[in-house]
Amino acid sequence: MKIAIFGQYYQNDTRPIIKDIFLFLKKNHVELVIEAAFLKILCNEQILKKEYATFETHSDLDISFDLMISIGGDGTILRAATFVRGSGIPILGINAGRLGFLAKVQKDNIEEFLQLVLDQKYTISERTLLQLECEPNNPSIGTLNFALNEVSVSRKDTTSMITIDTYLNGEYLTSYWADGLIIATPTGSTGYSLSCGGPVLTPDVQSWVVTPIAPHNLNARPLVIPDSTEIRLQVSGREANYMVSLDSRIATLNRNETLVIRKNPFTIRMVEIPEESFLTTLRSKLLWGEDKRN
Repeated sequence: MKIAIFGQYYQNDTRPIIKDIFLFLKKNHVELVIEAAFLKILCNEQILKKEYATFETHSDLDISFDLMISIGGDGTILRAATFVRGSGIPILGINAGRLGFLAKVQKDNIEEFLQLVLDQKYTISERTLLQLECEPNNPSIGTLNFALNEVSVSRKDTTSMITIDTYLNGEYLTSYWADGLIIATPTGSTGYSLSCGGPVLTPDVQSWVVTPIAPHNLNARPLVIPDSTEIRLQVSGREANYMVSLDSRIATLNRNETLVIRKNPFTIRMVEIPEESFLTTLRSKLLWGEDKRN
């Protein structure tokens, strides 16, 4: 088995997790290729001494890889997706962060779950992505114009709200007068959108969530729409610029530019361990239905 490793180092908390992962994979004769910047950190911290093969860009990953392991939190998985892109390489998240909603494998059961992976006792969850285009074309968006969690627009350099004229498949929906607007995937429905009052979607639902951020028009509520919908956003406000983010990547656009959001042509494949299903994660990490009376 050939596995790519991508991760982040969180000082002392991460050291035993990383050591356990590499010891287990080495013991099972797994071929490892490590992201170059991550390997440099691990060598500087004297966690690894052996020289490993490395990758630096998405073009270094091909169909010869069986899996990518992401070591960190959910943000690390979002960055791992920018390496995997449309290659079809599944991603397994090992949680070295805090909540770790996407990073399913916890530090207490790393060997157990990695053994399930080596034995191929797992399933694949296909995660749809959003694709962003700008009219006219803006080079700050670049080729990383997709998002696993959400695309959001928000105010910049001002405390004033912005107005976001929103069109679905060419038909006018409404003008959100708010701090911003989130377009979330089912994967991202448990993130920023949820904190702004949006609903939770199961990963297999073919829908997006449109969630306003602190809307002034109080009758504006989150809206669930089919993921086949083309969304057009036109932003206006007191300032000439506004911000757009694709997961953790941020760009500044001017108010003369229109955003077009639609389904991305490729998906991200996430490794699902039977013991850590989406519903199990809802209960354990979001305390779904938690009640002190029970």
